[in-house]
Amino acid sequence: MTPRYFPAVDPTAVSAWLDELATRSPRPLVFALLPEAEKARVGDLQSGCCERGLDLLGAIFPTLLTEQGFTTSGVTLVSIENSTGHFLVPDLAVQPAYAAERIAWAVGQARGADGHPGPRQLFLVFDSMLPSIASILVKLFNRLKHDFTYAGVNAGSETFQPMPCLFDNQRLLGNGTIGIILDGGTHIAVQHGYPVSKSSMRATSTAGNRIDKIDGQPAMAVYQQVIAAEFGIRLTTDNFYDYAVHYPFGLVGSLEILVRIPVAFNEDGSIFCVGEVPANSMLRLLKAPALENSSCVHTVLRQLGPCADAPLLTFYCAGRRLHFGDEASNELRELQMNSGASAIHGALSLGEISTNGDIGIPEFHNAALVCLR
Repeated sequence: MTPRYFPAVDPTAVSAWLDELATRSPRPLVFALLPEAEKARVGDLQSGCCERGLDLLGAIFPTLLTEQGFTTSGVTLVSIENSTGHFLVPDLAVQPAYAAERIAWAVGQARGADGHPGPRQLFLVFDSMLPSIASILVKLFNRLKHDFTYAGVNAGSETFQPMPCLFDNQRLLGNGTIGIILDGGTHIAVQHGYPVSKSSMRATSTAGNRIDKIDGQPAMAVYQQVIAAEFGIRLTTDNFYDYAVHYPFGLVGSLEILVRIPVAFNEDGSIFCVGEVPANSMLRLLKAPALENSSCVHTVLRQLGPCADAPLLTFYCAGRRLHFGDEASNELRELQMNSGASAIHGALSLGEISTNGDIGIPEFHNAALVCLR
């Protein structure tokens, strides 16, 4: 897996890189990361890969990340030599069981094409506007079981407005997912490192990613009470967007806490989050850490193992960047310095996916750092 960042979608430079890939045997998969500002260049990438007989999968993200920090220009192209199958599945804005069935069928088709033995990893990129990604992942695990470990991210616009954001050689679409099956040679780490408060609440009424009631009261009223009691903050509708990203909900799972960042609210007191919140689930209030107190990078590097002189493909949650602000670039520099990676390339993501290390179920995160080498 070799990422290459091009500061501009320069036809000469990109064509030369694609020409070099086209001479390899077997030919690698081209995985393209485009920032939203460059979305008009999808057709150029499709034409370039088709002309050379290269398979292409790609996604549009809010911004890219490079060794120099975050950028809204250029393109990152990743040569994936160890993919044993890949796919793009459209039309997933349906019941989670049907969506999972469509993905499982695509996995079967892709996997059946090569018959590669050994452990597999399934890396998924969803359109962030799909309303039931967490449920789709659970249903997908019910179909595929422990055949894979799972990881991935969400693509799309940071405005959370619908936008076609997934593409292959011929198509550009929304409401879908791309999937890349990797052999066991890729190391993946996903972490958020958010500490948990003492508070405990129950989401007594929810609908997808909307929390209507907490402990039988309007969700906003309880959120205001808990954030005042735990952190002394007077939360209002006017300053909601100033504080919500720093004080997200924690969805209590069987073995860990999953971050759910509030992103909007209704006049009736309901709150919308990035990611589903099942009815009657337990919630804790989280406080996003100061960078100097965060152990996230060290935890990621323990999971990844030695990265010296190897490039690191990295996805950084948009909510995490909102919390850290200018210090987000410092966290990326810390990641590169402590990992010894030869380069860091990637994108800003809108939700992240990992595998629960104890029971193997895929989990949907906010505020996480995703690294692949």
